[in-house]
Amino acid sequence: MAQIESYIELIRSTHFLIAPLVFILLHVIRPILFIPVLVIFIAGGLIFGIIPGILLSIVGVMLSSALFYQLARIMPNTTRRLSKMKAKVVGQDAELSTGQIAILRLIPFIHFHLLSFLIYESSDHFRSYMESSLFTVIPMTIVYTTIGQSITSFSPMTTVILSISLVPLIFVFRKKSNGVSLREFLR
Repeated sequence: MAQIESYIELIRSTHFLIAPLVFILLHVIRPILFIPVLVIFIAGGLIFGIIPGILLSIVGVMLSSALFYQLARIMPNTTRRLSKMKAKVVGQDAELSTGQIAILRLIPFIHFHLLSFLIYESSDHFRSYMESSLFTVIPMTIVYTTIGQSITSFSPMTTVILSISLVPLIFVFRKKSNGVSLREFLR
């Protein structure tokens, strides 16, 4: 552990301009390298500290979201695959609100770009997509950057309990056009 801490300090002190750019780039190329987004948030908190880690992660994820939007527009095969995944996970006709998607982003095992696709489908244009993406990314970035080091020590049971505890929040932030209310769900 001491070696890791000394390596982090070396990166922080010697590469103070290059390290943030590489970190942001890592967010953009993360899907290609199959790196979970949470790992990068945790690394941002460890290497840069909480506030700079949050800010750099938000910039990186927003650039990644902008790239996703552009790729989704020009690559229909990708959107078809994500549409099939959406049908399996949340249902073909399900419309989730931005608040629900923000909560789902807090659940570690939900596919990041599937949630980006849900925002993509409900957005009229690039600006509304980016605004919704920013709203859904901020809570996730804050939570996982600040408690990132702690979450790695959680047991699988603790992770499941935390994930299940987020389900009621999804109903609180639902769109009013959904047919099922929380009262009806609990009956």
